Parts: sequence; C-alpha cells; structure tokens
Amino acid sequence: MTEQIVSNITIKQIGLTEADLMVGLFNQYRIFYKQFSDIGMAKAFIEARLANNESIIFVAMSGDEPVGFTQLYPKYSSAKLSKNWILNDLFVAMAYRKQGVAKKLIDAAMDFAKKQGSTFLQLETGVDNYPAQSLYEAIGFEKQDNDEEFILYKIAINS
Repeated sequence: MTEQIVSNITIKQIGLTEADLMVGLFNQYRIFYKQFSDIGMAKAFIEARLANNESIIFVAMSGDEPVGFTQLYPKYSSAKLSKNWILNDLFVAMAYRKQGVAKKLIDAAMDFAKKQGSTFLQLETGVDNYPAQSLYEAIGFEKQDNDEEFILYKIAINS
C-alpha cells in the first residue's frame, strides 16, 4: 500500500471557545494510553488548561473535521532564562495516520516555540512506540534519556 500524503490538512491553534474541536480526539488519546473513556472529564480538563493559559493546543483539520492535535506545556529554564515547551500530547486519528499529519503538528509546535524565543522543545514517547521514535528522529529530535517505559527526546530551537 502506498502512503498517501493529505494535502488539505490545516493546523490551527485553538482557544477556549474551540475546545470542543479536540475533546473527542483527546478522549481517544486517553483510551490509547489505557485510560477510561470519559468525554465530560476530557472536556473539563481541556477547558481548564485553556481557560488558565496552562497549555497551547494545535488541531489538525481536514476541512471541518478535526483529525489530530498536539498539546504543549511550558517548561522554564532559569539558567537560559527561557520559556521552553514540552510537547506533552500528540494524537492523530487512525484513518489519518502515516499521511504527514503528525509531522505538520510537530512543525507547528516547533514554529510556535521558535516565535516564543524558546531554546528547546522536548517530548517523551513509549519505549515500544517505534513509529513515533522514527518520526521524531527523522525530524531531528535527539534521545536524552530513557527508563523502562519512556524515552525523552529534545530538539534545539533558536540556538
């Protein structure tokens, strides 16, 4: 099967009024990580992050349909006097995987971090999530550390 790249995907940063765009995807993300399904709790969690300016969320859209998202949390460096970002959540709906959507979301996160004057973007993934590891390494993320469950990756921004 040939990998098809979806060209009509747009990435948009959402605010509180658009939280509903990604609640269903966020619930699927949680299920992927073996958490119970609860749309109400997922919605409350996302709305709280956005209302309190605690995260930045980008949603991948195929027309009017949300097909993926990434959520960033701030991380501060006293030594470098910078606000950096943890790419904490990344999820693409099954029907849109291996079509370049995850890369577009990561590119949006990196562009955002660069505009913020950040020195790095970091993320973690499961030690058994080989497709994600391949993507991160192809983009230029470097392994920093790992334990039995997760691998920490980092990429320099504005260095």
